[in-house]
Formats: sequence, C-alpha cells, structure tokens
Amino acid sequence: MANGTLKVSNIQTSSGSGTITLGQSGETIACSGTLGSGMGKVLQVVTATDSTQRDVTSTSYVTGSNTLSVNITPSSTSSKIFVMYNTAVYKNGNNQVGNTTLYRDSTNLGDSTNGLSYFYIGSDDVGQQVSASLLDSPSSTSQITYQVYVRTSAGTFSINYQSCVASITAMEIAG
Repeated sequence: MANGTLKVSNIQTSSGSGTITLGQSGETIACSGTLGSGMGKVLQVVTATDSTQRDVTSTSYVTGSNTLSVNITPSSTSSKIFVMYNTAVYKNGNNQVGNTTLYRDSTNLGDSTNGLSYFYIGSDDVGQQVSASLLDSPSSTSQITYQVYVRTSAGTFSINYQSCVASITAMEIAG
C-alpha cells in the first residue's frame, strides 16, 4: 500500500453528527495544532513535606519553613495552579491568634491580616490541624515558588507541632 496524504475540510458521520474516531488501539495520531480543548487536565504535580516543629514569634508574616515550599513552572500563561497545604499547629492561650497564608514568590495570596487560615485561641492552650487551598492564576511560564508563611498576634505560634508531617502540593491545571 502506498503512503499518501488525505486532505479534507470536514469529516462527518453518515448521519451528519456524532464523533469520528481516528486510529486503533496502540496507534498514535500526531497533531501540530489544537486537538480537543484539554482544559481542566492536571498537567503536573509537585509536593514537599516538613516534619520539624517551627516556632514563630513574629507579628508580621514570615517564612514558616524553608522546606514547606514548592517550585512549579507553568507550561502556559493560561494555566491555573491549585495549591493546598496542611500542618499541625499549636498556640498558647490568652486570647491570641495564629495565622497561616500562602505566598506566590513575594506576593501574599491570602488576606493581609488573616491570611488563609485564622487560628484563634481563647484561654486554653490548643493544638489542631489546619489546612487551606486556593486556585491561582499566575499568567506566567516562569518558575514560581509557593510557600507557607505564618504570623502570631502575640507569644509563640508553632507549626508542624510535635514533628507532625506538614505538606504543600501544587498542581498545574490546563486553562
């Protein structure tokens, strides 16, 4: 059988509607243009963990942990990045607050005061698990760093409390 080129402007089913399936199992169809939208597909996933307790006394947001950070390079400016993190926290009482937030490079993606996670402690000392997530639209194809930052209203706020494993995960979603 001779190789050749088939050029058409339109392929339809015999009824004029429906799906045309090209190729058979194990075959590949190459496409130099856009084939299907692909929107919403997870293109890549990066994750990091940290199990070292970190104690913070700053009332301004500071890096919670250098290892509770991920780098991701979007493949398209239309991609979205879904980021989530969780950590065990501890805060002493006396009506104080501890906050966690997420930074994209040097930009706080949460509320400037309350961040993404607001942890209020009444008169008793309390520890618990906190988590947050967001869908970011960085409009970039350069490497981006997402990192957890923390602050306290007073006293000491601890993350990765008692060496519990904290994690951060970023997923590129096709846009």
